[in-house]
Amino acid sequence: MPDRVLLTIGTKKGLFVAESPTARRRFALRGPFGPGVAVYSTLTDTRRGVRIYASSCNAYFGMKVLISTDRGKSFKETKSAPAFPKDDGRALINIWSLVPGDDAKDLWCGVEPASLFRSADGGDSWEMVPGISNHEHARKWQPGNGGLCMHTIVRDGDRVHLGISTGGHYLSEDGGKTFTASNKGIGAGFVPDPYPEFGQCVHKIARHKDAPARLYIQNHGGWPDRPGIGVLRSDDHGKSWRSIAKGLPSDFGFPILVHPDDPDTVYVMPLEGMTRTCPGGAPAVWRSENGGDSWTRLAKGLPKKESWFTVQRDAMDIDECKVPALYFGTTTGQLWMGREGGEKWECLFDALPPIHNVKVAVV
Repeated sequence: MPDRVLLTIGTKKGLFVAESPTARRRFALRGPFGPGVAVYSTLTDTRRGVRIYASSCNAYFGMKVLISTDRGKSFKETKSAPAFPKDDGRALINIWSLVPGDDAKDLWCGVEPASLFRSADGGDSWEMVPGISNHEHARKWQPGNGGLCMHTIVRDGDRVHLGISTGGHYLSEDGGKTFTASNKGIGAGFVPDPYPEFGQCVHKIARHKDAPARLYIQNHGGWPDRPGIGVLRSDDHGKSWRSIAKGLPSDFGFPILVHPDDPDTVYVMPLEGMTRTCPGGAPAVWRSENGGDSWTRLAKGLPKKESWFTVQRDAMDIDECKVPALYFGTTTGQLWMGREGGEKWECLFDALPPIHNVKVAVV
C-alpha cells in the first residue's frame, strides 16, 4: 500500500527530491542531483517499482536524462537522450515533458525546439515521432518567451494532446501517427488574427481520467483588448474551446491542475500579464468547483503583500492522498504546500534555487 509522498523539484541548479510519510508533517530533502544544471522536467514512474526520471540539459555538455531506481537517493544517466537526426537541421535545446506510455518501458518526451520523441526501453534509446516533429506547421512555429517548447503531453488511449508554445494545441486520434491543429476558440493576443489556425501560446493543458472529453487550458492571456482568452475549457476532446476566465483577477498564468478525485475542480495561479508576478504582490491559488463557472481565492498562510514571484508552467501539482494537498514552487526558491486541497498553505522550503518543475507522487 502506498505510504510515502515523493516530491521531485527541478530547479535552475539541479534536481532535489523531498520525501515524507503520507501525513506530510515533515519532508526530508535530498540533492541537488546534476548540480548546477537546470531541470525543467521530471517523472516519477510507478509501473516497474519506483523510477524517477529527470531532464538535465546543459548548453555546453549536452542533453541528458537522469534516472533513479532508489526513490531519489542516487541518479545515473540513461544510455542516451533524445537527439535530432544529423541531417535534420535542428539541435536539442531542452527537455520539457516526460510522461509514461503504454508499455512498462514506454516513455514519451517533448523537447525544444518543439518535437516529440518516444523510448521503448526506459529512456536508453529514443526515436523522433515524425507525425508532429515533421508536421507541415513545425517550421512555422515561433518561440515564446520560454523558447519553442513542447511542454505538455496528455494521453487518452489513441488520443494524444500536445501543448506547444508557440504552436497551440495539437490532437492525434490515431495514437500519435498524425496530428491536427485543434485550436477553435483558443485566442492569441500578439498576432493580427485573434483566432489563428495555429501559433497560439498555450501554457499548459490538463484533464481528468474520468472525464476524458473535457480538457482545461491555461493560455497566454492578459490582453486588455482580447479579454478572457487565458483560461479555457473543452468538452469535445479538444476540438473546440470556450472561456472560463470570468471571476479571475487575471487570465494570465502558467500552470493549471485538475483535482484527482473530481473533474469539476480545477486550479490556476493567476499572474499579472506584463510582469508575470502575483497580482498586487499577494499570491493566491484560485479554485473552481464547477468546471470554471465560478472561482474562489485560496490564500490562507500565503504572503499578503510584497511577494513578486512567478510560478512556472510545471511548478504546481497535486497529490493523490486521501485528502489531497497542492504544491507549488516559485522563481524565488520557495516550495509551498496547500493542505486540504489548498485551504491552508505552509512553506516547506524557503531557500532553494529558482524552481522550474514540481511533481508529486504517492508511492
